Amino acid sequence: MSRPKPEPVQQVKQRRDGALKMLVEGIPYAQFLGIGFDRRGDELTGVLSYDDKLIGNPMLPAIHGGVTAAFLEVTAIIELSWSYLWDDIEAGRIDFDALTPESLPRLPKTIDFTVDYLRSGLPRDAYARARVNRSGRRYASVHVEAWQDNRTRIFAQATGHFLMPARDDTSPNG
Repeated sequence: MSRPKPEPVQQVKQRRDGALKMLVEGIPYAQFLGIGFDRRGDELTGVLSYDDKLIGNPMLPAIHGGVTAAFLEVTAIIELSWSYLWDDIEAGRIDFDALTPESLPRLPKTIDFTVDYLRSGLPRDAYARARVNRSGRRYASVHVEAWQDNRTRIFAQATGHFLMPARDDTSPNG
Protein backbone atom coordinates (compact mmCIF):
# COMPACT_ATOMS: atom_id res chain seq x y z
CA MET A 1 0.00 0.00 0.00
CA SER A 2 1.56 3.30 -1.07
CA ARG A 3 1.00 6.67 0.52
CA PRO A 4 -0.52 9.43 -1.60
CA LYS A 5 1.98 11.79 -3.16
CA PRO A 6 2.39 14.94 -1.01
CA GLU A 7 1.00 18.18 -2.32
CA PRO A 8 3.70 20.33 -4.02
CA VAL A 9 5.18 22.80 -1.54
CA GLN A 10 4.60 25.73 -3.91
CA GLN A 11 0.88 24.92 -3.99
CA VAL A 12 0.75 24.86 -0.17
CA LYS A 13 2.59 28.21 0.01
CA GLN A 14 0.23 29.79 -2.53
CA ARG A 15 -2.82 28.61 -0.58
CA ARG A 16 -1.43 29.95 2.72
CA ASP A 17 -0.41 33.27 1.15
CA GLY A 18 -3.84 33.56 -0.52
CA ALA A 19 -5.57 32.94 2.80
CA LEU A 20 -3.50 35.58 4.57
CA LYS A 21 -4.06 38.12 1.77
CA MET A 22 -7.81 37.45 1.93
CA LEU A 23 -7.91 37.99 5.71
CA VAL A 24 -5.95 41.25 5.58
CA GLU A 25 -8.01 42.60 2.66
CA GLY A 26 -11.11 41.96 4.79
CA ILE A 27 -10.00 44.89 7.00
CA PRO A 28 -9.87 48.04 4.82
CA TYR A 29 -8.47 50.15 7.71
CA ALA A 30 -5.41 47.85 7.79
CA GLN A 31 -4.75 48.72 4.16
CA PHE A 32 -5.19 52.45 4.86
CA LEU A 33 -2.63 52.29 7.69
CA GLY A 34 -0.22 50.18 5.63
CA ILE A 35 -0.38 47.07 7.82
CA GLY A 36 0.93 43.90 6.21
CA PHE A 37 2.02 40.50 7.47
CA ASP A 38 5.15 38.43 7.16
CA ARG A 39 4.38 34.70 7.26
CA ARG A 40 6.77 31.91 8.16
CA GLY A 41 4.83 28.64 8.26
CA ASP A 42 1.98 29.27 10.67
CA GLU A 43 3.78 32.17 12.43
CA LEU A 44 2.65 35.69 11.57
CA THR A 45 4.36 39.01 12.25
CA GLY A 46 2.38 42.19 11.70
CA VAL A 47 4.31 44.95 9.92
CA LEU A 48 3.29 48.61 10.18
CA SER A 49 5.26 50.31 7.40
CA TYR A 50 6.26 53.82 8.39
CA ASP A 51 4.46 56.73 6.75
CA ASP A 52 4.37 60.40 7.81
CA LYS A 53 0.56 60.19 8.16
CA LEU A 54 1.05 57.85 11.17
CA ILE A 55 2.69 60.55 13.30
CA GLY A 56 0.49 61.93 16.07
CA ASN A 57 2.97 64.23 17.79
CA PRO A 58 5.32 65.92 15.30
CA MET A 59 7.28 67.53 18.16
CA LEU A 60 8.67 64.17 19.38
CA PRO A 61 7.91 62.76 16.64
CA ALA A 62 5.86 59.73 17.72
CA ILE A 63 3.39 57.35 16.10
CA HIS A 64 -0.19 58.28 17.05
CA GLY A 65 -1.59 56.22 19.94
CA GLY A 66 -4.69 55.36 17.94
CA VAL A 67 -2.54 54.02 15.11
CA THR A 68 -0.59 51.92 17.62
CA ALA A 69 -3.83 50.56 19.13
CA ALA A 70 -5.26 49.80 15.69
CA PHE A 71 -2.04 48.03 14.67
CA LEU A 72 -2.17 45.85 17.79
CA GLU A 73 -5.88 45.09 17.36
CA VAL A 74 -5.55 44.21 13.66
CA THR A 75 -2.59 41.94 14.46
CA ALA A 76 -4.61 40.20 17.20
CA ILE A 77 -7.64 39.70 14.92
CA ILE A 78 -5.57 38.38 12.01
CA GLU A 79 -3.63 35.98 14.27
CA LEU A 80 -6.84 34.75 15.87
CA SER A 81 -8.53 34.29 12.48
CA TRP A 82 -5.42 32.59 11.09
CA SER A 83 -5.29 30.05 13.91
CA TYR A 84 -9.08 29.57 13.74
CA LEU A 85 -9.06 28.90 9.99
CA TRP A 86 -5.72 27.02 9.83
CA ASP A 87 -7.23 23.52 9.47
CA ASP A 88 -9.58 24.71 6.69
CA ILE A 89 -6.70 26.46 4.92
CA GLU A 90 -4.43 23.41 5.15
CA ALA A 91 -7.14 21.05 3.91
CA GLY A 92 -8.00 23.35 0.99
CA ARG A 93 -11.63 23.65 2.13
CA ILE A 94 -11.71 27.38 1.37
CA ASP A 95 -11.71 28.21 -2.34
CA PHE A 96 -10.04 31.62 -2.44
CA ASP A 97 -10.67 32.11 -6.14
CA ALA A 98 -14.44 31.84 -5.58
CA LEU A 99 -14.58 34.25 -2.64
CA THR A 100 -16.16 37.68 -2.91
CA PRO A 101 -16.16 40.43 -0.25
CA GLU A 102 -19.63 39.20 0.79
CA SER A 103 -18.53 35.57 1.20
CA LEU A 104 -15.28 36.07 3.12
CA PRO A 105 -15.04 34.13 6.39
CA ARG A 106 -16.34 36.28 9.23
CA LEU A 107 -13.74 37.81 11.53
CA PRO A 108 -13.86 37.75 15.33
CA LYS A 109 -15.53 40.78 16.92
CA THR A 110 -13.74 42.76 19.62
CA ILE A 111 -15.38 42.62 23.05
CA ASP A 112 -12.69 44.69 24.79
CA PHE A 113 -9.13 45.70 24.04
CA THR A 114 -6.69 47.15 26.59
CA VAL A 115 -3.47 48.78 25.39
CA ASP A 116 -0.39 49.50 27.49
CA TYR A 117 1.79 52.22 25.94
CA LEU A 118 5.29 51.50 27.26
CA ARG A 119 7.27 54.09 25.27
CA SER A 120 6.84 56.32 22.22
CA GLY A 121 6.58 54.65 18.83
CA LEU A 122 9.42 56.13 16.80
CA PRO A 123 9.07 57.30 13.18
CA ARG A 124 10.04 53.95 11.64
CA ASP A 125 8.56 50.54 10.83
CA ALA A 126 6.93 48.63 13.68
CA TYR A 127 6.34 44.91 14.14
CA ALA A 128 3.88 42.94 16.25
CA ARG A 129 3.17 39.35 17.20
CA ALA A 130 0.05 38.03 18.84
CA ARG A 131 -0.41 34.95 21.00
CA VAL A 132 -3.80 33.32 21.40
CA ASN A 133 -4.14 32.59 25.13
CA ARG A 134 -7.51 30.89 24.86
CA SER A 135 -9.80 30.16 21.95
CA GLY A 136 -13.10 28.42 22.45
CA ARG A 137 -16.19 28.10 20.30
CA ARG A 138 -17.56 31.53 21.28
CA TYR A 139 -14.80 33.46 23.09
CA ALA A 140 -11.06 34.06 22.69
CA SER A 141 -8.34 35.90 24.59
CA VAL A 142 -5.28 37.26 22.75
CA HIS A 143 -2.10 39.05 23.90
CA VAL A 144 -0.10 41.11 21.40
CA GLU A 145 3.24 42.95 21.62
CA ALA A 146 4.77 45.58 19.32
CA TRP A 147 8.40 46.59 18.88
CA GLN A 148 10.52 48.48 16.40
CA ASP A 149 14.29 48.00 16.21
CA ASN A 150 14.76 45.48 18.99
CA ARG A 151 12.33 42.62 19.75
CA THR A 152 13.13 42.89 23.47
CA ARG A 153 12.21 46.62 23.63
CA ILE A 154 8.43 46.48 23.35
CA PHE A 155 6.84 49.91 22.86
CA ALA A 156 3.23 48.76 23.31
CA GLN A 157 1.30 45.66 24.29
CA ALA A 158 -2.36 44.78 24.52
CA THR A 159 -4.79 42.13 25.65
CA GLY A 160 -8.07 41.64 23.84
CA HIS A 161 -11.15 39.50 24.23
CA PHE A 162 -13.08 38.53 21.14
CA LEU A 163 -16.42 36.99 20.21
CA MET A 164 -15.74 34.20 17.74
CA PRO A 165 -17.92 33.77 14.65
CA ALA A 166 -20.17 30.72 14.68
CA ARG A 167 -18.42 27.87 12.88
CA ASP A 168 -21.18 27.82 10.23
CA ASP A 169 -20.45 31.48 9.42
CA THR A 170 -16.86 30.79 8.34
CA SER A 171 -17.83 28.75 5.31
CA PRO A 172 -17.63 30.59 1.98
CA ASN A 173 -21.39 30.11 1.53
CA GLY A 174 -22.39 31.14 5.01
